[in-house]
Amino acid sequence: MPQVSPARKIAFEILVQVEAGRAFAADLLEAPKVSALSEVDRALANEIVMGVLRWRGEIDFRLERLSGKRIGSFDAEVVTALRMGVYQIAFLERVPKSAAVNESVELAKLARKRSAAGLVNAVLRKCEPSPIQPEPSDASRLSEEALASVKRAVPTWLLNRWETNYGREAAASMAWASTQIPSTTLRITSLSHDAAVTQSKLEEKGIKVREGRYAAGALVVERGKGMNSAAARELCLAIQDEASQLVPALLAVRPGMRVLDLCAAPGVKTSLLADAVGGGAVVACDISKARLRTMLRLLPSFTANLKAIQVVQLDASQQLPFRHEFDRILVDAPCSGTGTLARNPEIKWRLKPEDLDRLSRLQATILGNALGLLAVGGCLVYATCSLEPEENEKVVESVLPTFPKCRLLRRQELSEEFPRLISLFDSRGYFHTRPDRDGMDGFFAAVITR
Repeated sequence: MPQVSPARKIAFEILVQVEAGRAFAADLLEAPKVSALSEVDRALANEIVMGVLRWRGEIDFRLERLSGKRIGSFDAEVVTALRMGVYQIAFLERVPKSAAVNESVELAKLARKRSAAGLVNAVLRKCEPSPIQPEPSDASRLSEEALASVKRAVPTWLLNRWETNYGREAAASMAWASTQIPSTTLRITSLSHDAAVTQSKLEEKGIKVREGRYAAGALVVERGKGMNSAAARELCLAIQDEASQLVPALLAVRPGMRVLDLCAAPGVKTSLLADAVGGGAVVACDISKARLRTMLRLLPSFTANLKAIQVVQLDASQQLPFRHEFDRILVDAPCSGTGTLARNPEIKWRLKPEDLDRLSRLQATILGNALGLLAVGGCLVYATCSLEPEENEKVVESVLPTFPKCRLLRRQELSEEFPRLISLFDSRGYFHTRPDRDGMDGFFAAVITR
């Protein structure tokens, strides 16, 4: 009886869960059953899951043409088996077409959709390879046909927004970046060896890194299939994108300060604040008890200054319960996450246009609450990992007029404090990173003082 490979079976299970909206793929790919796979199977499972999600729009376009049916007419398990098959045939040259077809058929049977096995077989046998292979981030080298595929990999409404806000060429480049495998970036923590020793130990594991362009302590992985969470934990490294590392750095925390970190879980940025505050205090808050439990479990791996951190469960959109003002405040606001689509591609398919209005209202409320606790001479950073102006500049510009004693720091002031980041500040002083342009996640930040 034909068997389904462990990699494809787990990839199928993960994609079904993601499609149901029950979890994020990146989290499920860190589960023990995935870690228990061989390195080869783990890599294939990861490739299939993330590839299907990154290219889902294009895959669905091809499926509808091959089958003559609308995607919505298929059961979830059947469409998942079909998407996996199309991705392997069309995008993975090293996978034999027969393996992709046969195992997709078996997956449909395994999911008790035996009646659909013939359809899966017939559709996938008509699918042909069509590799898209320019250099990463170089969408300008795409053929017209390949560019059309890339644009279909992003929901039309989102691509249209990007064209309006950034221009057609930039939107195409951003869409291409959302389909690519993002770099893995590590951060040397206060528990790690210094950079030279860490790089040497990584090289012993077959992992080559380079120093980040902007963030002190950032190491960008250039080569090394063995790079995973276990290796990072062993060397006391945090897996954290370089843009994410820069956001708390914008606060310029000094030893002895009192710092408020709203929406703090899972605590990777909190640990950077704790390292900087020395004998001061970091009050780390989040609405989710489960995420705070995760944060408490992870923090001992990220910082040597645990004693500085006080964890509080609260809803930052409600009146904040603190009597004292804070020298520094980080508002890492809940957002759409459109700056992280390559890392969390299912966001593309879950997000709706109306979500941006809902999120912007929430963000404005949280920012207003936080500004009310900022001490004179203090500094607040409002940040998102969104590329959408409604969640970024427009939130800041809607809230700041109600706090006449607060103002946005100007580009010149920020450039003097952070000379290495000058290219990331726009003319108004807003901090922007973009995956296609900067090789890191898309973040926004505004630095506000009172």
